[in-house]
Amino acid sequence: MALIDLLPEWYNNSPQVVELQGAFARWTEALAAARDELIAQLNVATATWGLALWERELGLETDVSRPYEYRRTRVMSKLRGTGATTKAMIQNVAESFTNGEVAIIEYSGENRFEVKFVGTLGIPPNLDDLAAAIEEIKPAHLAFSFVFIYRTHEELVPYTHGELSAYTHEELRSRRDIGA
Repeated sequence: MALIDLLPEWYNNSPQVVELQGAFARWTEALAAARDELIAQLNVATATWGLALWERELGLETDVSRPYEYRRTRVMSKLRGTGATTKAMIQNVAESFTNGEVAIIEYSGENRFEVKFVGTLGIPPNLDDLAAAIEEIKPAHLAFSFVFIYRTHEELVPYTHGELSAYTHEELRSRRDIGA
């Protein structure tokens, strides 16, 4: 609704009032857009220029050459990783980086744990970034390693050589959509 519509109808006959209300409307629209942009920066999922503020607040290095999605993932991971470190927290952080299911297998007597990618075949992207995020939140005395899942030969037996020849060996080991 235009601002002039909020005034009595007889103001529509005054060119000065119409022009003044038009100017007010432009300022009001600009103010609303600025408010919406600021609100977007308060949400990590929609932040753009505000990511630098989130990163600074969380003690993360700002790298503007990285895509927003990568930077948002790091911020969300750090937010999820605050407080006492738990198995669920590490799992949550790992899943946020891989967008797939992850299992954390603890070996308490050995002071280590494994991050097993049960929802992802092969090596997930951003593995170095995930390792850095886990290193930041895990207790210093614990070691960790990654366990990757690959497709086995037995899973490919139902397919003919001709059907599989369209794929590389790496694709056969790690793509979920083979034969789909």
